[in-house]
Amino acid sequence: MKLKSNNLRGLLERRAAENSEKKFLFSEDDGRSWTYSEFNKAVNRAANMLAENDVKKGNVVSLLMPNSAEYIIAYFACWKIGALAGPVNFLLKAEEIEFVVGNSEAKLLLVNSQFRATIEKIKLPKIIEFDDEAVTNNFSENLVKTQLNQNDEAIIIYTSGTTGKPKGCLLTHGNLIANARQITEWLAFDENDRLLTIMPLFHMNAVSVTTMTALYASASTVVSPKFSASRFWQIISDHKITSFGSVATMLSMLLQKYPNGVPKGLNQDHLRFAMCGSAPVPAEVLKNFEETFNCLVIEGYGLSESTCRSTFNPPNENRRIGSCGKPIGNEMKIFDENDNEVANGELGEIVLRGENIFKGYFKNAEATAKAFQNGWFHTGDIGYRDADGFFYIADRKSDMIIRGGENIYPREIDELLYLHPAIESAAVIGVPDKLYGEEVAAFVVLKDGASASREEIINFCRTKLADYKCPKTVYFVADIPKGATGKLLKRELARLYAGNK
Repeated sequence: MKLKSNNLRGLLERRAAENSEKKFLFSEDDGRSWTYSEFNKAVNRAANMLAENDVKKGNVVSLLMPNSAEYIIAYFACWKIGALAGPVNFLLKAEEIEFVVGNSEAKLLLVNSQFRATIEKIKLPKIIEFDDEAVTNNFSENLVKTQLNQNDEAIIIYTSGTTGKPKGCLLTHGNLIANARQITEWLAFDENDRLLTIMPLFHMNAVSVTTMTALYASASTVVSPKFSASRFWQIISDHKITSFGSVATMLSMLLQKYPNGVPKGLNQDHLRFAMCGSAPVPAEVLKNFEETFNCLVIEGYGLSESTCRSTFNPPNENRRIGSCGKPIGNEMKIFDENDNEVANGELGEIVLRGENIFKGYFKNAEATAKAFQNGWFHTGDIGYRDADGFFYIADRKSDMIIRGGENIYPREIDELLYLHPAIESAAVIGVPDKLYGEEVAAFVVLKDGASASREEIINFCRTKLADYKCPKTVYFVADIPKGATGKLLKRELARLYAGNK
């Protein structure tokens, strides 16, 4: 299924010509649908709307919307005219949104009206409400040509930053097409597949795995506003879903909701497997899910910087439970601290190289150079490779917390806690959680004579940070353990947490 097209406009237009009357996109919540031809025309109308609002090649268009057909149309409208789509996590608070939109130097913000109240008091570029793609009906379905190639930037997506501020990760047209091809070929997707998008479209997982891959494979995709355990199997049955993207938390919630399996009367015979990533699935959850629902779980590994997936387990009996699988088309190695490859079975840092690896961080040459040391992208994750070429994730080199598929860097929370008038010092770590994988725990030293309750500190965080980043527990301690050089001793904090349970 090799393509001549080296850009996303060319890919969509080629697929629309080949599959004109085939259904491409289904909107699960309201029953709307688009054939490949209809979708291409809807994208052209939206692209002309952007152009009329002075969006040009190289400009950023921020997208603040819930999962919807409009979100997918907006992505492709940007790509058609060479603009960068800038997805914004709608779970963020106003100040966090202001930073992401402002730092990306966005020319325009497409927003769903449900988020108007969130953004009404912050500084933003021009705003267009995009609740219904019908607002573009008066725009032409014909679109002037734009010179595009595989190295043109397509997405700027913000990743949590170790320095407290997120970094804009630049992905190209070539990156997205390459990863869609890699996933399609590895998992053997074809025109008969129908993929379900329930992961948020502000994540590359939803963009790459269930949207771009569906397009590349000439398949179909169904977009759902959000994950709902109570509606999940009904959607699978109604739309004859063959695969869906997920995180371990979703699998756990489905097990809790349906301990006896798929409800009677619903059909899941067409369902091939669940794709799972962001964080390892606990072995017991994976085993129980497969036994309860008769559905394989195919684990993979990737980051925004690798577009989405760099590895997947084989979608068959050759997979290795506990492993994140094998590289699906990029190079992957394990390096020691001197960037020398280590032997099979030895721990080291996971490094990547290939056509799905991002271009760099937006206006951050220092971070880009550090990430691409010696020509390999250094992930910050610790793992090992076995003798058969399967990779395993052992730990994170960074302090990142992964809660229900959302990445959280403690330093951002640490810096906020230091602004509380009663706090002398503070530190945050991730602690185990059965449902979300990890939760945020804060350790706090109060100033002499000061007082503050756990609830007060948590509420203070909620005023500035997205709820998923805020501590769920707060421990008051006499001191934050540090080493001889002043480095925070995370293991000591973990030991303190264990003692306070």
